Amino acid sequence: MTRALKIIPQRSIYNYIHKRKMSSTPSLPKFVVWAPDYTDDGALGRRLAVRPAHLENIKKQISQGVLRVGGAFMTPESVDAAAADRKFRGSCMIYEGENLDAVRQLVEEDLYYKTDVWDKEKIVILPIALATGLPPVPS
Repeated sequence: MTRALKIIPQRSIYNYIHKRKMSSTPSLPKFVVWAPDYTDDGALGRRLAVRPAHLENIKKQISQGVLRVGGAFMTPESVDAAAADRKFRGSCMIYEGENLDAVRQLVEEDLYYKTDVWDKEKIVILPIALATGLPPVPS
């Protein structure tokens, strides 16, 4: 008994492969990190001193898909302030990682952690179930 070959349009094959590829790589758990800054007089100076290097590391983590979104919390009056006059209160990020310990390690390797910008005693890392999607990981 011979089997008849079924002809599948090329676009359908692409869709099938693309869907299989997408579904075979499950996303990792997400974790929200709240890292408040220290409030001493030198905290802002420490933040600004290492900010360029901190941002370079952030770009790398974003391109790797580890850091999904992040930014600095500012005081309400900073919304309309010139960049040089903004006052920061801390950072908030959403990481994707194997587990809480893996995300904690990323936080502890950050320059803001190492140079005492973030208040180490007040950092909060919690799993998060997102109700909305995240931006795609840059390729």
